[in-house]
Amino acid sequence: MSNSFPSAARVFAPGRNNPFLRSLEAQLAIAVFALALLFVSAQGVFAHEFKAGDIKIEHPWSRATPAGAKVAGGYLTITNTGSSSDRLLSIASDISAKAELHEMGVKDGVMTMRPVTGGLEIPAGGKVALAPGGYHLMFMDLKQPPKQGEMFAATLTFDKAGAVKVEFAVQAIGSPAPQEDNH
Repeated sequence: MSNSFPSAARVFAPGRNNPFLRSLEAQLAIAVFALALLFVSAQGVFAHEFKAGDIKIEHPWSRATPAGAKVAGGYLTITNTGSSSDRLLSIASDISAKAELHEMGVKDGVMTMRPVTGGLEIPAGGKVALAPGGYHLMFMDLKQPPKQGEMFAATLTFDKAGAVKVEFAVQAIGSPAPQEDNH
């Protein structure tokens, strides 16, 4: 009577020639490799940053838009590690015909949104967050809708740091702000 299963002595025998151990090692190596790829790709989506001179731009992100939408918001954090202030002057992107820096606020119980004129100061040694409900970027007259899971390019222009190309990670419609990576 022939049994297709390996004998217990063969399965549990020590050594690298054991087919059971080789198979287990291969499966473990594949799992470790897959987890490493997942971690690296997640880092790219959740913790991407860009630098120019003393300016560091952390995690530019946007939300997907419903069909027919003509505007999308953009959010990020700008840190100035220098000893003098800088100023965000403008933004441009191929995803929209026009892009502006806006500020939301509440006055007399009414929420307002208006363009910021003259740029946004990034103080020396300081940090400015562009987030829902405050300062943010507006991409207007969208040429294509931002889609969840994709990225789109934009260029931020600073007074001193100059033009900085960034990539916005697109989150789901209505998604909350991603958690900051505090490392």
